[in-house]
Amino acid sequence: MERKVINPWKWQDEFGYVQANEVKNAQRTLYCSGQASNDADGKPMHPGDMRAQITLTLDNLETLLRESGFAFKDVVRLNIFTTDVDKFLENYDAFITRLAEAGCRHTGCLIGVARLAFPEMMVEVEATAVA
Repeated sequence: MERKVINPWKWQDEFGYVQANEVKNAQRTLYCSGQASNDADGKPMHPGDMRAQITLTLDNLETLLRESGFAFKDVVRLNIFTTDVDKFLENYDAFITRLAEAGCRHTGCLIGVARLAFPEMMVEVEATAVA
């Protein structure tokens, strides 16, 4: 697989993502359903605690990637849905530091929504990975 990051500007570097990923000759693509801060039985965890929800959401995404033979470094797109953009941004370091340390160079969006599948959920992430 060949991957080319395209960044015509530099401002996105501060936020830890890229403007575009061009992928050629990929052998596998993984489209992940939205991952959130649910336990192994699907029960929402950490109501009202954005930082804990971000951490468990990334734990769950990492588990899904690993079980599929992928890693954070293979993620090319991450869409983040949150019921509180300001609170998410206050805790953004918990999100982006972990991804950056794992070599994740993703594109994507941060989208504010009225609510997610369960009222306790404050953040959900969907990902696409390639190898």
